[in-house]
Amino acid sequence: MSVVWIVLLSTLSLGALLADGLSAHGSSRPAVVNVGAIFTLDSTIGRVAKIAIDEAVKDINANSSVLKGSKFNVIFRNSNCSGFLGLVEALRFMETDILAVIGPQSSVVAHTILHVGNELLTPFVSFSATDPTLSTLQFPYFVRSTQSDLHQMTAVAEIVENYGWKEVIVVFLDDDYGRNGLSVLDDALAARRCRVSYKAGIPPGNVSRSEIMDILVKVAMTESRVIVLHTYPPTGFTVFSVAHYLGMMDDGYVWIATDWLASAVDSAPPLQSVGMLETLQGVIFLRQYTPDSERKRAFSARWNKVTGGSLGLSTYGLYAYDATWLLAHAIDSFFDQGGKITFSNDSNLLTTQGSKLHLDKMVIFDGGPLLLKNLMESDFEGLTGRVKFTDDRSLVNPAYEIINVVGTGLHRIGYWSNSSGLSTLPPETLYSQRPNRSSSTNKLNSVLWPGESIRTPRGWVFPNNGKQLRIGVPRRASYREYVSQAQGTNNSKGFCIDVFTAAVNLLPYAVPYQFIPYGNGRENPNYNELVKLITTGFFDGAVGDIAITTNRTKIVDFTQPYAASGLVVVASVSKRNTGAWAFLRPFSPQMWAVSAAFFVFIGIVVWILEHRMNDEFRGTPKQQLITILWFSLSTLFFAHRETTVSTLGRGVLIIWLFVVLIINSSYTASLTSILTVQQLYSPIKGIESLREGDDPIGYQVGSFAEHYLTDGIGIPSSRLMPLGSPEEYATALQRGPKNGGVAAIVDERPYVELFLASQCRYRIIGQEFTKSGWGFAFPRDSPLAIDLSTAILTLSESGDLQRIHDKWLTTSACSSENTELESDRLHLKSFWGLYLLCGIACFLALLVYFIQIINRYRRASRDELISSDGPGSMRSKRIQRLLSLIDEKEDVSRHERKRRKLETSLSESNGGNERERDSKRKHSSANNSFSIRS
Repeated sequence: MSVVWIVLLSTLSLGALLADGLSAHGSSRPAVVNVGAIFTLDSTIGRVAKIAIDEAVKDINANSSVLKGSKFNVIFRNSNCSGFLGLVEALRFMETDILAVIGPQSSVVAHTILHVGNELLTPFVSFSATDPTLSTLQFPYFVRSTQSDLHQMTAVAEIVENYGWKEVIVVFLDDDYGRNGLSVLDDALAARRCRVSYKAGIPPGNVSRSEIMDILVKVAMTESRVIVLHTYPPTGFTVFSVAHYLGMMDDGYVWIATDWLASAVDSAPPLQSVGMLETLQGVIFLRQYTPDSERKRAFSARWNKVTGGSLGLSTYGLYAYDATWLLAHAIDSFFDQGGKITFSNDSNLLTTQGSKLHLDKMVIFDGGPLLLKNLMESDFEGLTGRVKFTDDRSLVNPAYEIINVVGTGLHRIGYWSNSSGLSTLPPETLYSQRPNRSSSTNKLNSVLWPGESIRTPRGWVFPNNGKQLRIGVPRRASYREYVSQAQGTNNSKGFCIDVFTAAVNLLPYAVPYQFIPYGNGRENPNYNELVKLITTGFFDGAVGDIAITTNRTKIVDFTQPYAASGLVVVASVSKRNTGAWAFLRPFSPQMWAVSAAFFVFIGIVVWILEHRMNDEFRGTPKQQLITILWFSLSTLFFAHRETTVSTLGRGVLIIWLFVVLIINSSYTASLTSILTVQQLYSPIKGIESLREGDDPIGYQVGSFAEHYLTDGIGIPSSRLMPLGSPEEYATALQRGPKNGGVAAIVDERPYVELFLASQCRYRIIGQEFTKSGWGFAFPRDSPLAIDLSTAILTLSESGDLQRIHDKWLTTSACSSENTELESDRLHLKSFWGLYLLCGIACFLALLVYFIQIINRYRRASRDELISSDGPGSMRSKRIQRLLSLIDEKEDVSRHERKRRKLETSLSESNGGNERERDSKRKHSSANNSFSIRS
């Protein structure tokens, strides 16, 4: 019986305990809300985060409007920077009533333990895991409450671009944090035509000073001097110490550290931070930007009281504080929406029952999805600014401060934000403006670089490894004045070589190089293949008569052109004999035909306007025809004797005489030129006539002219003939297209000028139809190409480039003449305006004349009674009457009377004036006589 009572009491007790537990878990507002925290407690970030979270918990519990009576409790676990220990601690949390976890701190630990959150629907809110590959697609229950390294590496890339550097070296910690940050930086640099030239990985864990020294020695042997350091504080300070020992903190170097340095410097005590900065002179580093506010200043003052000045407040402390508040607000909203703290077993873990690991004790948080939704919808003002997430679960308004270490202090040289890029203005002042990333606004303040230099470092040097640059030089078989190999040696000489040597001597640094001949010397090499060898790394550059073409610029970089070039057409020319019919050459046949037609047309128009009132334009039909022809032709010499009476006729004649004056003057000038100036003739008129014909065309072996003629303007390759020397040029042109030669040669102007210096029988036909130049080729984004371009401009401005040209290249009289042929023939297009003007005048005069005839005809028809037997007779009489009006002579007696009356009045006026003058003379004589008598 006692046994029964014991069992009954035990059952009742167990039921009571279960009831209490269910009540505690099923209540919408429990007495205590437990949240976990996993990070490295004794790390630089962990020490600051621990205090910040404790202070946030105090503020949350003191605020009655949050959680409304429930106590907010954070349980800390130490991951000790170990992914395994972090996983263990996360699994321990999953056995309890934890709603969410603050952390993890490390990106490496995050990659390990976030799978637990996915499986058990527990949100992990991290304030310091910045690895950009921690994707919300892979880890949906991961909430990053800080900035991603995606933005930080973009800021680093824009700093590199801002100062014009093209290559950087990345020293990184070889773990998930370091490798993934490097990958993002590589992509950001590539988007700006920059690149990571060397990657120096540091093994994770405890690394000795000697290992780091070996790594930095290899870095010092490379070309780039821009170094990005992406690691953790202990390793990072060791790297700076070794770099200082190796002289890698001197003038010429650039060090850019990510925000690990900001967290270490900001959290260090004042005296300790001064010691840190002694070896960091000139270093640039980034710090996550948090806008200034009254709350932030009050919390900073409170921090100093709590820590007693033994620990500084870094931005990660601010983010840890806001992450705690983020969870509190989300849990409060969770309860307001009716959420309950309930857990259930994971069916995937039922198979592990009986295992000594007791994995089946881990439970799923049933309210995890709702809590995650509230976290993503949070929007409040924290110590770090506005806490709100975008659609991709990133914090809004990512921004960084850019700090320069100067002396024992920190100098802020600018900001970077995702919306405006680099700027000297705080990001919050630019949020209301339109995004603007132009180079005029993306500026930073002055920087004190390593070595206490204020001059921006060039960012690269030639590596101090004894290696010389392999410069490819074409081994030409012709036109050796430009570039050739000295007989019996590997040395090169020529115009191009002297320009390169003079430019290198102007550089502010030494360039070790050696010339490597390319080609067999029996024929000109293929220049496209020479340029391609630069892209493969066989050559470090190419020097010679290398034309800058579109296809070549796609794979290499060229310097500033040091010689102008362009394709021209060379053809044979002959002296044109003037002959007996030279006087016909000033005008084209079309011009002659139109001019003759207009002479006849003008004679007919003037006859129509004059013959009714002018006796000189009347007579028999034969006489009138002769008058028309004689009058029109005589106007050519202004020798016409027929006077025009009508106003319309005089107007037409005045305009026509002006036209004749212009035509006569132009004809005289053109004929004079034809008869006095030497005329050179070529059936080839330019590249267009070559393309339209079917004659063979020559080009230089190895030149880009072949590619241009076939692919550029569509000339079949069967028409092209390769030629290797000036002698072959002359022979092919002399033979001509009918005897196995060519009609013309297409080549670059510098070669043609040398060819014409000794071959005066040939000339350049037409204009250059391509514009290019010669330059030195180097790999893409090579800084040497930029510096040599500046040196070439200096040579040009000082006149040294012209002196080098005069040393190697000479021209004779026939090449210095103007050899471009232009036709002296005059065409109708030069005079159609004159003919149009004259034609319009004739048309208007005829129109007015016929209107007058019609009016006369109508008046005559009304005055006369025309008798007719039928319609046909009426019609014939009207036609006869119209023709008679056109042909009859106009009565000019009225005009004669007006003219005589005008002459009489003028004569009388002149007579009156004479009489008045005679009377005055008589009166004057009388006065004179009286005076004499007196």
